[in-house]
Amino acid sequence: MQLKKVITPFTGILLFVLMFFAACKPSDASIAESAKAKVSAVNSAVTVDVKDGVVTLAGQVPDEATKSAAETSLQGLKGVKSVVNNITVPPPPPPPVVISPDEILRKSVDSVFAAKGISGVTAAVSNSEVTLTGSVKKDVRIKAMQAVNEVHPKKVINQITDIK
Repeated sequence: MQLKKVITPFTGILLFVLMFFAACKPSDASIAESAKAKVSAVNSAVTVDVKDGVVTLAGQVPDEATKSAAETSLQGLKGVKSVVNNITVPPPPPPPVVISPDEILRKSVDSVFAAKGISGVTAAVSNSEVTLTGSVKKDVRIKAMQAVNEVHPKKVINQITDIK
């Protein structure tokens, strides 16, 4: 009987202490509110969800640094057991396509040759200089030279061989 008198009050006190500490633990709603405040200071596009003290971050941010900063902002937040970072970062845009002036000039020469029906002449472009090669009749050579000069290269190098 003596033992029962000692155990019963001890059990009551233990139950009271457990309930007290359980009541002191922050709720998921209060954790979410605090987490949202901290994360929105980093990036407002990030969403926060909390379940059993586990914070899940989602959304899209511009770079890895922002993704990491959102997670780091939650360190030391009371009641957070762990953080699941589901934030995504879009891939970087492809580098712009740089078309060299030589490429533009070559396409222009090809277009003029096609429009004027010039064949048998090959045009190579380097440093805005057009080099013409091939073996054609004199009148085709003259026509090709005039056509190339229409696109205004820096220089025309004529290596065409006249055939009879």
